[in-house]
Amino acid sequence: MKRWLAAYAVAFYAFLHLPLLTLALFSFNSSRFTRWEGLSLTWYAAIFRDPQILEGAWNSIVIALWATALATVLGTLCAYGLWKRNSRTLTGALYLSLVTPEIVTGVSLLALFQFAFRWLHWQLGLYTVVIAHVAFSLAYVVIVVSARLRTVSPALEEAAMDLGATPLQAFWYVTLPALAPGILAAALLALTVSFDDYVITSMVAGVDSETLPMVIYAMARRGASPVINAISALITVVFGALILISERVRKT
Repeated sequence: MKRWLAAYAVAFYAFLHLPLLTLALFSFNSSRFTRWEGLSLTWYAAIFRDPQILEGAWNSIVIALWATALATVLGTLCAYGLWKRNSRTLTGALYLSLVTPEIVTGVSLLALFQFAFRWLHWQLGLYTVVIAHVAFSLAYVVIVVSARLRTVSPALEEAAMDLGATPLQAFWYVTLPALAPGILAAALLALTVSFDDYVITSMVAGVDSETLPMVIYAMARRGASPVINAISALITVVFGALILISERVRKT
């Protein structure tokens, strides 16, 4: 039984990661086709010569950082409020955004923006993408921070207030330091989710707010390019490392 389980585990991880390994391998191929001709960094150098890729990467970084900062702050406060109130209904409602298809979320956000813009006279741009990313990242932050809050005893805050601390001081000096690993893990997860999103972003982005996933999709539609392999390999390595770090931090 143990041998069969080991074989199943190997097959399972091979099914998940062999496509990524193949993509990374051919990102170093000197040929434009799937025929191996030799090692080369040509396609990685081509990334930094393409202004469209660089602009999309910069937009993605700016959007992801803003969305992560806002979602982390708002999500932490929301998780703390739910922890104090202990409402199963409100907590369960968080999962609605996780199971809602992205296409539905994107259409609903676009409809909301169009409705609001009738009076505000604004246009789609980077800020609408940031708002959309905060909307779908909040649930991830709340869930991760809530899991961390379950390990914190409410008696710690009560003891601090018995010693003269205000509720705000008890939260800032007692609860928040205990939540720091969970908050950092939630922020890294929100950063990853925001940077990689395509479906929702493509619906709420303006003409001057094209992100890196949108650029990659446009390039892929024009035909397979080894540059896509190089970009995808870099994204996989960077955000794979962030996910591993967030998981390690969450368990501390």
